Parts: sequence; structure tokens; C-alpha cells
Amino acid sequence: MPEVDDLLVFPRKFNNAGVEYMVTGGFAGIIYGEPRTTHDIDMVINLRRQDISKLLASFPEEEFYIPPQEVLRLEIDREAHGHFNLIHHATGVKADCYPLGHDALHAWAFPLRRRMEFQNESLWIAPPEYVIVRKLQWLAESGGERHIRDIRSMLTLSAETIDNEALIKKIAHLGLEKLWREIEKDSY
Repeated sequence: MPEVDDLLVFPRKFNNAGVEYMVTGGFAGIIYGEPRTTHDIDMVINLRRQDISKLLASFPEEEFYIPPQEVLRLEIDREAHGHFNLIHHATGVKADCYPLGHDALHAWAFPLRRRMEFQNESLWIAPPEYVIVRKLQWLAESGGERHIRDIRSMLTLSAETIDNEALIKKIAHLGLEKLWREIEKDSY
């Protein structure tokens, strides 16, 4: 199981490369909620074709697994659901990278991302509303008690940072109201 500190290598490298990103998933759930273990770091990235060489230079092959340039191009050109992994050889930690593409939820959240300090690192974190909505989507698709725990923890520990109006609108827009009501009733 990777240490949270080990996962910070990825946002650090993206910061140094000048490639815009936002951390999401379980790692964002930790920042907005309670500490827990996570196996990887999920990042939505604004990777453009002209940034690929910067990314490759930032993740040298002797230290990291990074897909070949052709694969990176293919994934960033996808309309939606683009994805690739980065793996740090020394620690085995992994980053799941999701290019911005034309995903409407990514597009909504990316301008709302927040710069935060976490363990002496400056990170761009997805807004809590996005993290909650995405976790609701994952929960609807495949279940998972950890998504419920993360959402409830975020609602408890980061309530003052959540734009409830925007959250409710996005939940309604995506048809997740029933699932939301089930989680919400035991959260406040």
C-alpha cells in the first residue's frame, strides 16, 4: 500500500512541467474528508499535444513508466474517457491520468479547481462538488462502500467549502438524486 507522501511525486512533476491538472478521487477525498488508504492518485489533466514533450521530459523512463508518445496522443485526442497510467518504478505508486477531453463534468470543474497546500506541496485539487458527483457516478456504476464513506466524510468535514446549490444542480442534471438522498440522509 503506497504512502500518501509517495503519491505526491506526480503532482510535483506536473507542477514542474507546467501541465495543468486537478487531483480527484480518493486522494481528494482524503484532503476534503478523513484520512484513509488509497492505492493511487487520480488526476484530470489538461494535456495538449504541444505539452507531450514536456511531460515525457518530466517523467524519465529510468524512473517512471510513461506510455509512448503515440499512446499519449491517442488518449488526449479522445472525445471522452481518455486514460493512461504513470508508474514510479522505485515505489510502485501509480497515477491514473484522465485527459480533459470533451468530458462535460471535467470542463465544469476544471476552472473551479483549488490550489491547496498539502504536506508542504502546492497542489491543484478538484472542487469538492466535482469529487462528490464523480464518486456518486462511480457508486452508481459499481458500488463501493469507500465512495459512500468518502462522500459522508467530505460532507461532515468540509461542509463550509461545498457550494450546495451548485452540487444539487449538478446531481439533478446527471440524474443522481435518488442515490444522493440515500447518502445525504445519514450525513448531516
